[in-house]
Amino acid sequence: MDEVTGAQLIAESLKNQCRFLKEQFLSLQKVEYMFGIVGVPVIEVAMAAQAAGIRYVGMRNEQAACYAASAIGYLTGRPGACLVVSGPGLIHALGGMANANMNCWPVVVIGGSSDQNQETAGAFQEFPQVEACRLYSKFSARPSSLEAIPSVIEKAVRTSIYGRPGACYVDIAGDMVNAKVDRSNVRVVSCCPAPPVSLADHGALTKAISVLKASKRPLVIIGKGAAYGRAETALRTFVEMSGLPFLPTPMGKGVLPDDHPNCVAAARSRAILQADVVLLLGARLNWMLHFGLPPRFDPDVKIIQVDLCAEEMGNNVRPAVALLGDINATVTQLLECVLKDGWKYPFDTEWWSTLKDKIAVNAKISKALALQPTMPMNYYTVFHHVSQLLPHDCIIVSEGANTMDIGRTMLNNYLPRHRLDAGTFGTMGVGLGFAIAAATVERSAHKGQRIVCVEGDSAFGFSGMEVETMCRYNLPVVIIVVNNNGIYSGVDPEMWKEMAKMGDLTSIAPPVTLLPEARYDEVMTAFGGQGFLVRTVEELRSALQLSLSDWERPSLLNVLIDPSSDRKQQEFPWLTRSNL
Repeated sequence: MDEVTGAQLIAESLKNQCRFLKEQFLSLQKVEYMFGIVGVPVIEVAMAAQAAGIRYVGMRNEQAACYAASAIGYLTGRPGACLVVSGPGLIHALGGMANANMNCWPVVVIGGSSDQNQETAGAFQEFPQVEACRLYSKFSARPSSLEAIPSVIEKAVRTSIYGRPGACYVDIAGDMVNAKVDRSNVRVVSCCPAPPVSLADHGALTKAISVLKASKRPLVIIGKGAAYGRAETALRTFVEMSGLPFLPTPMGKGVLPDDHPNCVAAARSRAILQADVVLLLGARLNWMLHFGLPPRFDPDVKIIQVDLCAEEMGNNVRPAVALLGDINATVTQLLECVLKDGWKYPFDTEWWSTLKDKIAVNAKISKALALQPTMPMNYYTVFHHVSQLLPHDCIIVSEGANTMDIGRTMLNNYLPRHRLDAGTFGTMGVGLGFAIAAATVERSAHKGQRIVCVEGDSAFGFSGMEVETMCRYNLPVVIIVVNNNGIYSGVDPEMWKEMAKMGDLTSIAPPVTLLPEARYDEVMTAFGGQGFLVRTVEELRSALQLSLSDWERPSLLNVLIDPSSDRKQQEFPWLTRSNL
């Protein structure tokens, strides 16, 4: 008899599915990855995964593990695997599953659970895991037998990438992990084909071109859906042939380079407020785009909405034209219409002049803030010098409040899928998991790309222990902690000491404050990485150059800035605060 264990079936099923998907996508890596934390009953699953050729990356928290696995899905186009133990382990991963679902990234979570014969008996870490995961995933199931494992894994992989991508969960009973079955009794499940590519309706395309041609102030908004959909080549040709200005969402940055002459990101507020037609590509009219409503948008704006999900059409604003289809295929269709028609939006319009003038004004304000000689440094000074030293092909991971907001405007991206941040769910704590995922992809691809993780000090605290993971696997991630001693703002050491003299800090210290000048750099050095305490421009440039030249270990720059440093005054201060 050729017997196989449940653990082996899980690993082989994941490997076979991922192998087929690798052939369908132009993936950046040649092997598959699993992130997780092992324990009873899933240790053997991790070992079987390694034996099957899946690289296992052990993390320090299941939440970070799930963030990492979901980032693999975004970066490569196929789901990463996240392996967790039962009960609390699975519950910790729910945050990563919810984040993946909100961002529309594929991930497959494998969770161990209590033995089948102990259900309802109060088993160790017993929890209704399948039911709980249904709130955070597209698909949640437990195989009824060893023989059913391959088909359930195939459905989880397929569901995670078909339609709107998202999280899927497979529950594995503890007594199934080491149980054996004759391989001949296991039904062979063929690998799922690549997701079907749907085209937009021809009549709707004709109407969309007509609306664009009639527009006086058109705007293209490029979302991370365009990045995930690998639409960069068609989209660049479309923008350049049509002459339209474009605005990327945060993770839409890099689909077209930020320094492209048609990019109007530096005039974001003005562009969305005055546009009379918006071509929405792979983005949703949610909070990140102010719901497409006044006062941020013109009340009469016409939306041409491109999405692969029919249910998304008309959310918050009824579109003038709805183009339902694959983002890359639909942009290609639009390009064909533009080329056939010969239409191009003129570059000498009043609209282009308005946008260019606003870009110049905002650039001047940011430069003045960046060149302020005051000490401690402010956000703009830090990002000005960081931007001068970062390689154009680096992957930038960013999270925090002001750190992420200001960094988005000053740290350019030039390639698609080279920016990862808090995303649609606004999740803090994703940064180090995302960076570890990007670094594992880079290690396989051998492209010589640096991974730079720009963190606020508060954001770093959520998953800071993952620096040990980076050091353990020798992942040369460069972490820049922009340390203002708090959440949004903090206080300096002198003020902190004065408050401590006044009494119990739990009653006195502002809730947004953190320990002033905390030595995050020493956390990195404790595990064998490089740590730098940075106070001046000279120290910042020197430490960053040294870190970027070191490919053997991770580095952390603890950059102390003015605790009261803030963003530049906004053009429309009466509007909502968030400008993500």
